[in-house]
Amino acid sequence: MNQSVDSLLLANVSRRGLLKGLAGGSALLLAARWDLGLANEQAQFGAGAMPGGWVDNPNVFIHIESDGVVTIVNNRAEMGQGIRTSLVMVAADELGADWEQVQAQQANADQDKYGNQNTDGSRSMRHWYDPMRRAAAAARLMLEQAAADQWDVPIHEVRAEIHKVVHPATGREIGFGDLAKAASELDVPVRDALVLKSDSELRFIGKESGLINGELKSAHPKAIDGEDIVTGKAVFGADVDLEDTLYAVVARPPVYGAKVKSVDDKEALKVTGVKKTIRIEGTGQPAAFSPLGGVAVVASNTWAALEGRKALKIEWDLASAGDNANYTSDAYRESLEKAAQSPGKVIRQSGDVEAALEEADKRVTATYYMPHMAHATIEPPVAVVRIKDGKAEAWAPIQNPRATREGIAGLLEMDEENVIVHQTLLGGGFGRKAKPDFVLEAARVAKEFEGQPVKLQWSREDDIQHAYFHAVSVDHLEAGLDGEGKATSWRHRTLSPSIASLFAADPKHKGEFELGMGFNTMPFSIPAIRLENPPAPAHVRIGWFRSVYNLPHAWAIQSFAHEMAVAAGRDHRDYVLELLGPDREVHNLTFGDGWNYGEDPDLYPIDVARMRRVIERATDEAGWGRETGKGRGLGLAFHHSFVSYTAIVFDVEVDDEGELTIHRADIAFDCGPQANPERIRSQMEGSCVMGIGIALQSEVTFKDGVAQQGNFDKYLIPRMPDAPKVVRVHLIDNPSDAMGGVGEPGLPPVAPALCNAIFAATGKRIRRLPVGDQLAS
Repeated sequence: MNQSVDSLLLANVSRRGLLKGLAGGSALLLAARWDLGLANEQAQFGAGAMPGGWVDNPNVFIHIESDGVVTIVNNRAEMGQGIRTSLVMVAADELGADWEQVQAQQANADQDKYGNQNTDGSRSMRHWYDPMRRAAAAARLMLEQAAADQWDVPIHEVRAEIHKVVHPATGREIGFGDLAKAASELDVPVRDALVLKSDSELRFIGKESGLINGELKSAHPKAIDGEDIVTGKAVFGADVDLEDTLYAVVARPPVYGAKVKSVDDKEALKVTGVKKTIRIEGTGQPAAFSPLGGVAVVASNTWAALEGRKALKIEWDLASAGDNANYTSDAYRESLEKAAQSPGKVIRQSGDVEAALEEADKRVTATYYMPHMAHATIEPPVAVVRIKDGKAEAWAPIQNPRATREGIAGLLEMDEENVIVHQTLLGGGFGRKAKPDFVLEAARVAKEFEGQPVKLQWSREDDIQHAYFHAVSVDHLEAGLDGEGKATSWRHRTLSPSIASLFAADPKHKGEFELGMGFNTMPFSIPAIRLENPPAPAHVRIGWFRSVYNLPHAWAIQSFAHEMAVAAGRDHRDYVLELLGPDREVHNLTFGDGWNYGEDPDLYPIDVARMRRVIERATDEAGWGRETGKGRGLGLAFHHSFVSYTAIVFDVEVDDEGELTIHRADIAFDCGPQANPERIRSQMEGSCVMGIGIALQSEVTFKDGVAQQGNFDKYLIPRMPDAPKVVRVHLIDNPSDAMGGVGEPGLPPVAPALCNAIFAATGKRIRRLPVGDQLAS
């Protein structure tokens, strides 16, 4: 950012609020400030749940230099979802900038300047789209006014075109760069003066590539980081290497909450290159984003640090871990399954479920299990920290810059103003890198080496065995059917440890924000419904994982709906469309504060008609009802999450040896308006593949508190043969609706759709994930 340029925030006092303020200096600098999301964040995570509280206050900057270069500051993490390109593209399109003269600048961590920078909840585009366009529209209007003033003509006689302003009546034109200084001296227009471009005037937003006169044309600009990524020039966390860097790894407690009783580092210090070992004190439980504790080995290179760690002799105090030292996956699953047979905390109730079940002509009962999973991002956690002259500077692939900055400041007892956090590209995130414990570890080690940077690297084993694990889940469902197979009652008990256990005493019950992820928002129209939440204690660090609790809720509900259809002797698609009932919108907040991700219920109701449309689109595109032959079948699932609607149909085949082939996936998706359709398609395709891994392979198990998987030989993720031969994404554009999320809602229906397809092909019912070798039995 050009420090000579004065900036003033343009405040959006409400979601559709007004832009006003001043801009000054030698170039045009605009900032759009949007105060909306405090309630959103508190609804999802609870007031005060995160260090310092959460404030959603994005500041979007547009800076035009005198040479015409347009710099747009992106304050959300780029982890493969393309947000650096998409958000910059939105502003550039509304402004009318030449893409070849546009560059992105990644914001450092600064809550006051940039607002909420935490990239999670599939909210970056839906919370930034309007402010981006309004800021760009204001910049465009100021450029037009500056040109009109220079030519001494009314502003309505000029118009901005691509990187220039023209006066059609006289043929005069002037570039953005030449107007930047004069424009910067103008008052920023108020909201009522802004006119956003019509769809026909947009070059990039909402456009897809395709055949134009027989020739393939790109309808949107090339990715900001695309060339750098494929040529190896892009800077990820592990790519940061500063002069005189030291390298560190940490031996962490094998059981959550355990502490170091004693350490013998004599042999470690004999390893060539090892400089020092450092005890890191853990904070115990709840851990929040603090380090787990252990012993750091610091060396002149990472290999030496790893070898030194192997040579450490550590005696762990497992008694300090309490019951966590006895945590074993099989026993825990059995305990949850037993607890699921008894009533739990009532979350939602309508009608008399007990009476309806007693009077039912047929009862359907099933229990579903989803295991712990690790994020297993391709880039394991890594951070570089340098402390010098009372200040700290960090470079890391993080989703949550604010928590990182606050954490470093707290650990080092510094003012936040003395902490600089640079956000690199992320080699995957999925929620793991929203927890900056690994950066705080690096800061703790760097404290011992004044002025010398320390790079702290996690290995793959570290990453999997010491993750913030996706919650294990047991869901028990019962339904009553009448003589015609129609549902008369529905009882669902869900049991999972809560993310809230990270930040306070373990509540043993899911929070409202967790229950709001597809459980108490279950859309079926059934006369008697009872939803319960029995207790489930946490014994490991539980963290948000892509789609969070939507995963187990969708897995159970969509699988069970299929079981009900089979029990009723009905076609699955027809049956669930009947379960949805009449088209309607749910606006009320009777489901608790976590309902609909804290979004305005009037802006984001649950719309049954939109759900119906994605189901019909996916099944129609897949050829639902066609003959598939022996050992082959179609499976359907759908889900509403992150205020978007997804349905998927798999076409699978299982041979006599139990080998599974996924022939095709048809995904219908409705997120309302579409800013960058091609990125939406890629997110749906990625969700499909990741969801297949969740369904078939991925699982972390524990024995006596110790994770039993450590690398990709045992923690399995999908390979090329596991992917569908064809993935077709069918986007449903609803430009009149509010914009929904994209990065996460494609994931929840994948596992149940795949297992429903397996049942259609084989008659084998899968109720425990991962599928693993269950097809061979």
